[in-house]
Amino acid sequence: MSLDQPHPHVSGLPSAAVQLNHTAVYASDRRLSAGFLATILGLEVGAPLGPFLPMDLGNGVTLDYYEKRDEPIQSQHYAFLVPEERFDGMISRLETAGVTYYADPHHTRPGRTNDLFGGRGAYFEDPDGHNMEIMTRPYVRP
Repeated sequence: MSLDQPHPHVSGLPSAAVQLNHTAVYASDRRLSAGFLATILGLEVGAPLGPFLPMDLGNGVTLDYYEKRDEPIQSQHYAFLVPEERFDGMISRLETAGVTYYADPHHTRPGRTNDLFGGRGAYFEDPDGHNMEIMTRPYVRP
């Protein structure tokens, strides 16, 4: 099959209909990691589904936490577009949990937020070292 030809099992949906449905987030303790992020974002953790512990983000996407104990967790980056009116509460919950947040992805500006693209944003690590980002405005793409 050529790359120029559509795959025979493609449903015919327009490309605009392609959406992320879920992604697996590796964790050394799925309950700890899912609970941590749910608390910071003000969300809830769902009931286990097989080996996964899902957290619904409210836009049709779930983070499916999966325990991986046989090897180190490779740090990933997850960015969350959050409502402006909920941002301060998230920062407050980070402070209450004793988690340092940063204005930059390299974690060189602790205890500060950024103002990228006219919004506000911050970065922080989850219990397994994933680099989490909260932002009130999406990045402007060229």
